[in-house]
Amino acid sequence: MTISRRCFLSAAGLAGLAAAGLAGWRFWPEQGLLNPCLGPLPPELATHPLVRAAWTDLDPAQVWDAHVHLLGVGDNGDAGGVDFNDAEGTLFWPLAVAQRYFFLNATCIEGTAGIDRAYVAHLRQMVSAMPDGHKLLLLALDAWHDRNGKAAREHSHIFVGNDYCAAVAQALPERFEWVASVHPQRRDALIELERVKRLGARAVKWIPAAQGIDPASPGCDRYYETLARLDLPLISHAGEERALPGDDVLGNPLRLRRALEHGVRVVVAHCASMGSNRDLDRGEAGPWVDNFALFERLMDEPAHLGRLFGDISALTQTARAGAPLRRVLERAGEGGDWAGRLLNGSDHPLPAIMPLYSPRQLAAAGYLDAAMVEPLTAIRRHHPLLFDFVLKRHLRLAGRRLAPAVFETRRFFERG
Repeated sequence: MTISRRCFLSAAGLAGLAAAGLAGWRFWPEQGLLNPCLGPLPPELATHPLVRAAWTDLDPAQVWDAHVHLLGVGDNGDAGGVDFNDAEGTLFWPLAVAQRYFFLNATCIEGTAGIDRAYVAHLRQMVSAMPDGHKLLLLALDAWHDRNGKAAREHSHIFVGNDYCAAVAQALPERFEWVASVHPQRRDALIELERVKRLGARAVKWIPAAQGIDPASPGCDRYYETLARLDLPLISHAGEERALPGDDVLGNPLRLRRALEHGVRVVVAHCASMGSNRDLDRGEAGPWVDNFALFERLMDEPAHLGRLFGDISALTQTARAGAPLRRVLERAGEGGDWAGRLLNGSDHPLPAIMPLYSPRQLAAAGYLDAAMVEPLTAIRRHHPLLFDFVLKRHLRLAGRRLAPAVFETRRFFERG
């Protein structure tokens, strides 16, 4: 699909930002609408004191970015491996078109040909500029499936197959690891879990709202037993899902209790830091409660220690940088009780969608020194992944920063 720049900007302003959850639209003038894609970091930024300080007390070989989306449109001769559904003819279509072009701009892709290869090449370029040993965990995303186990691509906004994801990662093993995605209603779900484990998958990824997965369904029990036996962690989105269409009831953090009770190590993506859901502990008609509060309740239950974790991807977005970020800084700061239970991830390509983040807002809230805003913004225009990492390393609350263990995630994924 082609679209003029003028039409794209109009659609983006009206629809695409809403699709991505941009409560921070009021910050639009700060960094502009589009990623300027300025290329490799100049020496003065690559060696900037903020960058050097960010790596202090960390071993880069232990720092794995635990949340990196692998995307594509299926134009690399492997249409079965990756796809982006524009939902043409549906109400979601204007949002999907704008979202697609934000993703392309975020990854500095121009034109309409060779998108899959260009996306991977951009990932390679960015990770090669990070210290030796640092890796990205690339995420697959299975299709939506019905109750009979049949895949329905028309209901799948984004699809990234396991074989495609594994092939991209295995082509650069010194820089990439990968995470599989297996819908529990697939007829071959248990066989596929065994297979992806043999292929080297480090975990399994779900977005329940978008994939039509109910984590609390008894039908998941054998699936969970297999995950626990294989020691494959489950990275599951929880909370409101604004980037993809779906049913946010399925993103209730409390629905993940069933996986925990079966011994699965569960990583709650974004710490369920957006929206609200029913308090299922008080029944199906329980009161509406903030999703992060439900996540925090789960984290505080002693039975889940060693099994329940969260990832902090997207927590510094303008739409999320409120009470959840403050509580994460309180509890995962140096010496905090969550210091060993949270994992850093970038949620790439979102750090390169310019209006989504505002260092100025974080400085105004007291989480960041105001003098850091300008260099962080400059770094972002060249290397959004480095920006995300350096920003989080310099966040402070009452003089305490996030514990180094939050960033040294390799220990978690190599256990199995």
